[in-house]
Amino acid sequence: MGRLLAIDYGRKRCGIAVTDTLRICANGLTTVRTCDLMSFLKDYCSKEHVDKIIIGLPKQMDGSPSESTRYIEPFLKQLRREMPEMPVERYDERFTSTLAHRAMLDGGLRKMARRDKELVDEIAATIILNDYLSSRLNGSL
Repeated sequence: MGRLLAIDYGRKRCGIAVTDTLRICANGLTTVRTCDLMSFLKDYCSKEHVDKIIIGLPKQMDGSPSESTRYIEPFLKQLRREMPEMPVERYDERFTSTLAHRAMLDGGLRKMARRDKELVDEIAATIILNDYLSSRLNGSL
């Protein structure tokens, strides 16, 4: 069984999280600049067995696509073109940045550490992946 990899896609940088090989838990991996994301994914997937990529799907409160969706679509087309064998799934990412900030507060991180936007993106990707794993366990996907 291979890993699952989640992306919290942003215009400047993307948070990346992965599961262990048994898909029991998700861990933050890194944050990469958006312009380097495709080369990062190709490199990582050539070294690690990844079964699926989960990409955060930004939605409005009413469930409609958010403004950010228009930035993700070109990347998804590129991903499908350059890695056609890789399954890709979109997963609702509403509130992940807010939850990431909350997790940082609850974890006792100092104010300067909480300002680290790269860390917020990585934690948001981890939340997306943990939620995805939970939904699979609960049978809601």
